[in-house]
Amino acid sequence: MALVAITVGGAGLWYARSLPRPVEVRAATALPAPAASATSSPDVVPILVDVAGWVRRPGVYEFHDGDRVIDAIEAAGGARPGAALDALNLAAPLADGTQILVPRRQASGPVGSVGSGATPSKVNINAASATELEALPGVGEVIAQRIVDYRTANGPFGSVDDLLDVSGIGEVTLENIRDLVTV
Repeated sequence: MALVAITVGGAGLWYARSLPRPVEVRAATALPAPAASATSSPDVVPILVDVAGWVRRPGVYEFHDGDRVIDAIEAAGGARPGAALDALNLAAPLADGTQILVPRRQASGPVGSVGSGATPSKVNINAASATELEALPGVGEVIAQRIVDYRTANGPFGSVDDLLDVSGIGEVTLENIRDLVTV
């Protein structure tokens, strides 16, 4: 009888230790979502978003339907000085399981600006506006907007080659702009 109790007790301890451990999720301090109507389900599923990059307190935060990128940045303590908030669509709605990566502004000055010489700097595809992207050869208004929409939906580009994932950009266009852009 004692052997059975020890075996069952050991199995219970093993089971309890094998369960996944929770990740610390900080509740957002942003404004609460609008009051739910009486017809909505009481089982509201929270939206979990990883806020990373140039913010004061990076981490995973919990939000509600209707919260925006700006709410995520504020929940993470706000952007640090030098953050390139213009690289993000601050009004974009949050989606569960996404990451908001706040980039740091480059020390070379504004994106696509002309320095003291006559040579323009490379266009940062993670920070440039649609208008700045349109200045690239083979990139018109539609493709420029697709680049902005892609990085808003998927996060910043990891490399210049990732532009191939944008609808309308092929090998020829990429080769024409490769030396003019950076991440």
